[in-house]
Amino acid sequence: MSTQETPAADDTQADLDRLNSWSGVAELPGDGPVTALEPLTGGAQNLLFVLRRADGTELVLRRPGRHLKAGASDAFRRESRVLGALASTDVPHPRLYASVQDEAVFGAPFSVLEKIDGFMPRGQLPGRYGEDPEWRRAVSFALVDGAARLAAVDPDAHGLADLGRPEGWLARQTPKYLKVLHGYRTDPAYLESENPHVDAVADWLVAHAPKQGATGIVHGDLQFANVMFAHDAPRLAAVVDWEMASLGDPLLDLAWILTAWREPGDPPGSDPQLRPWDGMPSRAELVAYYAERTGRDVSAFRWYQVLACFRLAALLEGSHARALAGKLNRRMGEAFHAYAGWLWEKARQEMAGD
Repeated sequence: MSTQETPAADDTQADLDRLNSWSGVAELPGDGPVTALEPLTGGAQNLLFVLRRADGTELVLRRPGRHLKAGASDAFRRESRVLGALASTDVPHPRLYASVQDEAVFGAPFSVLEKIDGFMPRGQLPGRYGEDPEWRRAVSFALVDGAARLAAVDPDAHGLADLGRPEGWLARQTPKYLKVLHGYRTDPAYLESENPHVDAVADWLVAHAPKQGATGIVHGDLQFANVMFAHDAPRLAAVVDWEMASLGDPLLDLAWILTAWREPGDPPGSDPQLRPWDGMPSRAELVAYYAERTGRDVSAFRWYQVLACFRLAALLEGSHARALAGKLNRRMGEAFHAYAGWLWEKARQEMAGD
């Protein structure tokens, strides 16, 4: 879902000049001036660069896009705050070396992060991941283990007690995203293609809502596109893109991961995001593993799975609505709409388990 901008050469030179005038550059790992800023792909809302110093040290610089949308800087600041708080935990994440909120330094807030030795899993898996089903199985459990480690972090003890409003967080999710979905109905073209299950799924979620479990830090978008796997072992190298982090029920992070899972009996029409897929554990195995690692009650997990499908479909339909309005590539919007359609069917399948 990346819509990352490509910076012009003159922008990059101006950024280099600004960085080398910034006093904080001396506190970063490495020596000498910043000699290069090379664009990276991967961020949907922010610009990413490899920052290279004169001695060859490589870091990652992250900043909001040059044409800031409302709230973009706030989300960026949230991410930097969470990364700083996670420094003393065992949650795999890129180390935060600097976070500058003064826009006068660089024209926008920015952060400088550790450059992770790893890759974002997409499509055909490389090396042993593609050859060995045991590697794929192992890294699946490692991914869920990352979610379990995050769930174990005490937000109060790490200065994140005010990251969000945990009271009633679970109960707010369905009305919040239903309002988003209903908002798309102002466009007649969208209304013609709206999935007929929207309101029925929302009603089921409200009627079957469980009591919220223990509050924890929720990443909010924990999926293959926001993690990095190590090259040399089936290991989760880092969880990235923390701008949607909040306080709530961490079981939603597990459900969000499992929206990307595919297994026999699922609705047709959506292929696995990674290839090959054989060797991957079942959803049930991963839920049981998470329960063992965290001690959390997963008896109502089916409800969380429906909520994850509902919430992700709402976000994807937003891209579809923008495409219909001419603000996003039409083919991309149609692909997101098709995926949302699969999520509605998966939600209905889970609901039918009553």
